[in-house]
Amino acid sequence: MRFDVLTIFPELFAPHLTHGVTRRAFESRQVDVRLWPLRDFADDNYRRVDDRTYGGGPGMVMLAEPLERALTAVTADRGGDAPAVIHFTPTGARLDQSRVAELAAGPGAVLLCGRYEGIDQRVLDRHVTLELSLGDFVLSGGELPALALLDAVARLQDGVLGDAQSHQQDSFSDGLLDCPHYSRPEVLPDGRAVPPVLLSGHHADIRRWRREQSLAITAARRPDLIEAARAAGRLSKADEAYLAKSRHKP
Repeated sequence: MRFDVLTIFPELFAPHLTHGVTRRAFESRQVDVRLWPLRDFADDNYRRVDDRTYGGGPGMVMLAEPLERALTAVTADRGGDAPAVIHFTPTGARLDQSRVAELAAGPGAVLLCGRYEGIDQRVLDRHVTLELSLGDFVLSGGELPALALLDAVARLQDGVLGDAQSHQQDSFSDGLLDCPHYSRPEVLPDGRAVPPVLLSGHHADIRRWRREQSLAITAARRPDLIEAARAAGRLSKADEAYLAKSRHKP
């Protein structure tokens, strides 16, 4: 798959694409990331890509024409394909694991990283097919959401994680939050110990403990996810029995 990133700060991407476990996806081109510096598409000596907003008010708006030229160049470079164009904005739909999985199985997209007060609405109306948000807060630009999306998509590619089942146990992979994890030593100097069930060697008991921990944490912290899992039929009779007797009821 291929992601074309339109940004005025391409240098923000290089460290992430060359470090950590997800670099395997980028180095192998399983996730082919191509950076398009927007200032290269400005038509004046100052390489300007923003100007004052019509109607007055604070801040600057990213100009339509450099963005239009950049999008035209991307489409030509992709052989005339018209890929999905994703714009990162607080007004977009919340990015979640199901959306990440959908994108991870697709052909890629153009990632439009806005800055300043935003992007000329005419560009958004004409080109954008999906608007996404990381949450109910405001960032300085679309680069961090774009990096978050690329990382999330990369780790779902075959062979990227050391264990093929790692991402299947992540939070949200089955609609619930993840369970706690422990490593050596078995007992810390202050006496805090690993739960005995994890040392028992009884795999069925360990699976049950992890599932119950996941249910308890999700019910306590994100009861909306419990309700969504119930509505989708993802909770077993054992899950419901545990929730019924637990004080962690949604």
